[in-house]
Amino acid sequence: MADASEDPTIFTAHSLPSDPRFWATVTNAYLGTRVYHDTLHVSGLYNGASGDTHRAALPSPLNVQLVAPAGTGEQLTKTFTLDTNTGSFLHTLEDSSFRASQCIYAHRTLPHVLVLSVSLSRLAAGSGPITVLLQAAFSPESPDLDLHLGPDFLGARYLYGHTLTPEQPGGPQQEVHMLWTPVPSALTLGHDEEDGTWEFLTVVGRSQAEAQACLAEALRLQAGGTLYTAHAQAWAQLWVGCGLDVVGPLALRQALRAALYYLLSALPHPGAPGYVCHGLSPGGLSNGSREECYWGHVFWDQVCATHRFWLLSHPLLLLQDLQLFQEAGGWDVVSAVAEFWCSRVEWSPGEEKYHLRGVMPPDEYHSGVNNSVYTNVLVQNSLRFAASLAEDLGQAVPQRWLAVADKIKVPFDLKQNFHPEFDGYEPGEEVKQADVVLLGYPVPFSLSPHVRRKNLEIYEAVTSPQGPAMTWSMFAVGWMELKDPRRAWGLLERSFANITEPFKVWTENADGSGAVNFLTGMGGFLQAALFGFTGLRITSAGVTFDPTCPAGVSGVCVSGISYQGSKLDFSFCEDSMMIEVRARAGPWAPPLEAELWPSQTRLPLPPGHKVSFPCSAGRIQRSLPPEAEAESSSPRTSS
Repeated sequence: MADASEDPTIFTAHSLPSDPRFWATVTNAYLGTRVYHDTLHVSGLYNGASGDTHRAALPSPLNVQLVAPAGTGEQLTKTFTLDTNTGSFLHTLEDSSFRASQCIYAHRTLPHVLVLSVSLSRLAAGSGPITVLLQAAFSPESPDLDLHLGPDFLGARYLYGHTLTPEQPGGPQQEVHMLWTPVPSALTLGHDEEDGTWEFLTVVGRSQAEAQACLAEALRLQAGGTLYTAHAQAWAQLWVGCGLDVVGPLALRQALRAALYYLLSALPHPGAPGYVCHGLSPGGLSNGSREECYWGHVFWDQVCATHRFWLLSHPLLLLQDLQLFQEAGGWDVVSAVAEFWCSRVEWSPGEEKYHLRGVMPPDEYHSGVNNSVYTNVLVQNSLRFAASLAEDLGQAVPQRWLAVADKIKVPFDLKQNFHPEFDGYEPGEEVKQADVVLLGYPVPFSLSPHVRRKNLEIYEAVTSPQGPAMTWSMFAVGWMELKDPRRAWGLLERSFANITEPFKVWTENADGSGAVNFLTGMGGFLQAALFGFTGLRITSAGVTFDPTCPAGVSGVCVSGISYQGSKLDFSFCEDSMMIEVRARAGPWAPPLEAELWPSQTRLPLPPGHKVSFPCSAGRIQRSLPPEAEAESSSPRTSS
């Protein structure tokens, strides 16, 4: 193992933070807990009516502290480690005679399972039995659930019940069923034993049958000695298929790795069956009980901040596959959205434009405004996408869709050459968070470099210092687009100033207040690195790139980009680039090429070969024979 002080994947400390909000979290998208916390959360399990609904707190059997007995002798070395390689949190006690390690993890391939294991190793020959204490704080009670103890099953205790209050009057009270193997007060390694490991399981399901089946599967792996191995291997495969690293400051590398770990922890394992993911809340699944971290609710900005990174590495998408829209209800959603926007606009004869009144833009300091630039550009994109999709599906295109898209007002100040946030916005008014600067990225919108710069300068000066973390990431992307690496680096640093040590837990605000572990901020930061450094953009014609190294960074490596059924690695430094098609999903996946700009040079990208070339803008696209080029230039719908 590399020196933890230089390894960007392992975070180690000799004590826990004084504020338990900043302790590490372990999740697998269905179950989550903060280490040494007395509650755990279950995806989709909420209690409370209407505005009082919140994540239900389930008592956690994993709140166990590893302690050496009194009179051990020489001073112990204590370490607390978050290992992002294996998605595991470890607490280790060590002296010259023994090492004791406690490991906590949310199983990656068994989403209903949390594991606590304890290992003891003898380091000196001839010593007697070695005993460690396990201080557990568990009470089968919850302020959100009516819980009852049931009969044991396969050596595990059983707790079951339901939420106290449904969200809607007369609605169902959600069930929860938990099985766990009890933790003893002490563990002993006999005098003739060199090492030993004990594993304690917690399993949660929505029915007794589900919980029992999941426990049986976990016990099967445990009996074969592969419970932890299966978990660690799944994390290793995930990292191979999804990586982002730089040649640059260790703090930046650690920030990238931590954000990736916490975000990937909160998402389902690719291909894992058996449960429905109910979306991400800003604080993740490990936080969000009543009156904390938005109570576990899910918000639009959370989705916008996180989905683009996941989209590029693990799509249902980017395949230009129309099945989603033809057979799975996608067209119904897209067309309904288009019809909704058309129902909301009003024609202004004086301006000969459609107006959209009374909206809340991303800037939450201004509500009920008219003609929000951000909102109206989204309307344009929604309507044009719907029209393009209709053509691809052989559907009639309502002319009103395109008429509204072409004629909706997008406020612009010709005198100052910038976009006012909404009708009546005056330069100098404070805004809460990124709004207009989202035009260009992540919202597709054509802007001249001069206008893009003016928008950035005007709104950077008036954005609240108390605004959320993801805001500065979006400014950083803008300055990288404009090839200003010094200014981009300053904003990038500001975007990850919300990290708390030692486990790189993110807070919503730079002063440590607000939601934790703030996945929204992490998502914005990862977007700044992934899409800002590389210039990667998803278009109907391919994935474009235009790399920029911010100040202090001399190289970038992205692994696991998915496009058209192929997995690609993409890396660059100050003067050269490399693209490798690492794998193809099957013979149906088309051959790819890189087209470089402005030379129009086309480089084939055969699987298994690293293709290097001087640093350039360009596009990764289908490789087509010359006679098909004319056809390939026609527009296609990107899903």
